[in-house]
Amino acid sequence: MTKIADLHAKWMEKPTYKAEYDALEEEFALMAALLKARTRAHLTQEQVAERMATSQATIARLESGKIKPSTRTLERYAQATGTRLQISFVPV
Repeated sequence: MTKIADLHAKWMEKPTYKAEYDALEEEFALMAALLKARTRAHLTQEQVAERMATSQATIARLESGKIKPSTRTLERYAQATGTRLQISFVPV
């Protein structure tokens, strides 16, 4: 059985795949940051949802990258997880 990591490594050799994957870097970073904040706070999606007055399904969509959150939503998520939202611009 082929492992996902092996497939990913093979596909990364293809320029078109690599370009598309690299284009999603910021989204992957945001999802990772959301998960890190929640796990560091030792909270479940349901607990974060309760603190944000929303549903667990909304938190799942947010953490999976299926929706692009507003700054206000990210601020609420930060408050719910006991963190502070920090946005920065970096040179390309």
